Amino acid sequence: MGHHHDHGAGHAHHHTANKRVLFWSFIAISTFMIIEVIGGLLTNSLALLSDAGHMLSDAAALGLSLFAFKIGEKNATVDKTFGYKRFEIVAAFLNGATLIIISLYIFYEAFGRFLEPPEVNASMMIIAFIGLLVNVVVAWLLMRGDSHDNLNIRSALLHVLGDLLGSVGAIIAGILIYLFGWNLADPIASVVVAALILISGIRISKDSLHVLMEGKPERIDVEKMKKTLSDLEGVKKIHDLHVWSITNEFPAMSCHLVVNEGINRDQLLLKATNLITKQYNISHCTIQLEGEKIFLDGNCDSCN
Repeated sequence: MGHHHDHGAGHAHHHTANKRVLFWSFIAISTFMIIEVIGGLLTNSLALLSDAGHMLSDAAALGLSLFAFKIGEKNATVDKTFGYKRFEIVAAFLNGATLIIISLYIFYEAFGRFLEPPEVNASMMIIAFIGLLVNVVVAWLLMRGDSHDNLNIRSALLHVLGDLLGSVGAIIAGILIYLFGWNLADPIASVVVAALILISGIRISKDSLHVLMEGKPERIDVEKMKKTLSDLEGVKKIHDLHVWSITNEFPAMSCHLVVNEGINRDQLLLKATNLITKQYNISHCTIQLEGEKIFLDGNCDSCN
């Protein structure tokens, strides 16, 4: 039975950078949200309070992602042999589901506004503009994190981008209403933003669900992997090959190789493991070697 385990040197560095980025993003969004709530209460502006509600969902998404990273740092235990890294994917899934709910709520609100277009308030546009600047800064921060590879960061980024688009929509709608009295601009902008948020929410939910369902990482070609192993000298047959992810950055693989009698198994195991970990960038590789006799006698439990 062979086993290889390698986290990759860059993983810890990425992790710290991601955490720092999330922390400052969380501080920026939360601070502005408090200012908006106070402003909304003082000016009796419903627009400001509803925008603060948006910010609250952003702060919650960022807080959840940050919490997921903290939980993910916990060491593996007897119960959780892979540790708690998978919680990052659970957080991404919850964020994705929240994006879907938010978008449906905006559709519902927009429908009401089509029937009764609102009056625009100039002070609301000023706040929307400041909100836009805060979101731009936070989105820039998150993009400096590992937003391409890390589902958790990507889900938080999409929350902020959704809010950013909302601010852009509110500003454009405000200008159109202010200049041309075109009150329908507000619900139209809302519907466009809601559609974009819905698409993002569905994508994140789908990607995280794929990982939770032990789906194969997208970039890995299982047939090609089988051929790579088959081409090794002494390998007769491959079975029980599984490829899955613990998180996006932690792909795992296990398989059984039926090998020729008399082959140097240690050498073959080392070669096979190195090939798979390097060529397919697998973090956790477990390969079991068995002789033809065991395979043909049907004595190995999981042969199929």
